[in-house]
Amino acid sequence: MAHSHAHSFDAPPRPRLATALAVVVGVIAVAAIAGMVALWPNSEDVPKGVGPYSAEGVDLVDATVESVEPFDCGSTGIGPDNTPMVEGDCAQITATTEAGDTAEFTLDPTRYVGAGMVAGDEIILIEIAPEGQEATYEFHDYQRGSQLLVMAIVFGVLVALIGRWRGVFAILGIGVTLLALVRFVLPALLAGGPALAIAIVGSTAIMLVVLYLAHGISIRTTAALFGTLFGIAFTAVAGAFATSWAHLTGVGSEDDHLLVASAPDMSLSGVVAATMVIAGLGVLNDVTVTQASAVWEMRGLQPTAGPGQLFRSAMRIGRDHIASSVYTLVFAYAGSAMAVLLLITAYQQELLQVATTEQIGQEIVRTLVGAVGLVLAVPVTTAIAVALAPPAAGDHADEGDLTLPTPGGEHAAEPGAHAAPSDVRA
Repeated sequence: MAHSHAHSFDAPPRPRLATALAVVVGVIAVAAIAGMVALWPNSEDVPKGVGPYSAEGVDLVDATVESVEPFDCGSTGIGPDNTPMVEGDCAQITATTEAGDTAEFTLDPTRYVGAGMVAGDEIILIEIAPEGQEATYEFHDYQRGSQLLVMAIVFGVLVALIGRWRGVFAILGIGVTLLALVRFVLPALLAGGPALAIAIVGSTAIMLVVLYLAHGISIRTTAALFGTLFGIAFTAVAGAFATSWAHLTGVGSEDDHLLVASAPDMSLSGVVAATMVIAGLGVLNDVTVTQASAVWEMRGLQPTAGPGQLFRSAMRIGRDHIASSVYTLVFAYAGSAMAVLLLITAYQQELLQVATTEQIGQEIVRTLVGAVGLVLAVPVTTAIAVALAPPAAGDHADEGDLTLPTPGGEHAAEPGAHAAPSDVRA
């Protein structure tokens, strides 16, 4: 595992602090594991709804477009009940399935005019083949597995090349996160377990692994962990209160209605509060790690500074980070909900009226609660980091600046071990 070795001033060893923190982190880890065991759903309790393409005689098949023939299908831009539709030609598509069968289907103007389709495109079709009848086909989606794989490989290579071992461990952290979500959080929520408890336990377990995996086992990382756990706890409490106060039911779209029907034991309002905890983990982790690192760097640059001065110096960095992180949350939502926002603009609805709807209101509350959580996490993490940072030069402490022991029994020196310029190695 990668560790940082920065040298800015002489600091006495602190083995008792490292041991005490190891015990505390161990207790938190045991509590998280016990929580996961207690909340782990029985496989029989997890709903296994029948998907729309699971009926007998219905299947999804890969195909390649052979020809595209546009034709006038009489689309005037006005649909049933005067709903707006795309005006333009339809297209008759001929494709060859992976089994070698010829498939013909019609593409409506929305798909053809809006997205376009040409010979050679790799697509996915819905094959409807009742017993004793000839198969018919409908367009389902484009195949994009190879494109996503290439982008994932490029991402992984760049992260590994630039981030070196820390980048590799960060990618492993992504895998741990996805595993925890898919194997524990999502099934437990579907089974109707206490959503907020599931989110807290799952988020804590994820952060315990991801933080130490990506940033090394050290007192500095432990300071960031404590700040992150505060943010998780605050967001959970604030999210539960905000969800109840704003009367968020979790049913804001057609997909939500389908989810309620598929998992009747699940409380969607509880899921709304749980998503507030999980949605803010990335930015919260970024803020707490940055603040802990800032304190350690400030200690190296100001070896004689007292706790108050160290806190104020790190908070100057924290305030800038708060501003950029809040923007990150808002922009992330605006980008993911762009289609909804464009539709609202096209309909020329009043902003206040739209903002109070269930669908948009959920995202606004989620953004605000998450933003408050990360804003409060900055001073809390900074204060924790100042308390755990190496003592000021001239102070005589009986504990050193050792990191927590690694599983292999080695110790990584924390920043501030020797009077020399910073030398960070991955």
